[in-house]
Amino acid sequence: MKGTIIELIKNYRLIAIIRNVEHEDLIPLCNALYEGGVRLVEITFSYDELRDERTAQDIRLVTEHFAGKLVVGAGTVVTPKQVLMTRDAGGKFIISPNTSEAVINETKKCGLVSIPGALTPTEIVNAYSFGADFVKVFPVENLGSEYIRAIKAPLSHIPMLAVGGVDLNNLREYLGTGIIGVGIGSSIVHNGYIRQKNFAAIQRLASEYVEIIEENRSK
Repeated sequence: MKGTIIELIKNYRLIAIIRNVEHEDLIPLCNALYEGGVRLVEITFSYDELRDERTAQDIRLVTEHFAGKLVVGAGTVVTPKQVLMTRDAGGKFIISPNTSEAVINETKKCGLVSIPGALTPTEIVNAYSFGADFVKVFPVENLGSEYIRAIKAPLSHIPMLAVGGVDLNNLREYLGTGIIGVGIGSSIVHNGYIRQKNFAAIQRLASEYVEIIEENRSK
């Protein structure tokens, strides 16, 4: 199963990041993402233990509703307990803003895909040596695609995702650096559209991102 999820991430290349979305909006939102071509979604924890159970419920809701059509994982995972909650809710991958050896170890024990966050070459190499399946280079917004290109040169063996500031204007640049894929948050999961219940607009946004990824794949 883990190998299958790794291949799906390599194939689809885009993970939509869902943060602070109300429970009742999750299914319409994920339907819009799915109809727009997105197949991987990350539902984030929030550094609030009181909300952790709600996040796990959200992961379970989306996982069960889409029954394998969407691959669901957890984001902002900073403790081994959150890894266990994700596993129990049916989540398939673990994404963190940082590199925690304890979180990576628990992820591997649970048979889930590990995607810790790192920024410098030292952090990236450490994350991979701890057992990460992919390394999330985060945040890339202020460093840009040329930074990714520079670190990919000596670290081409490490599969990386670019997260933080990737949008329609620079997606092609990032895909051209040799990274495996990207994580996209509010540029697709648009808070204004969600408040307006304008899920058709989110579907259109998702389809624009997917179209660029498909265009890049054919080159």
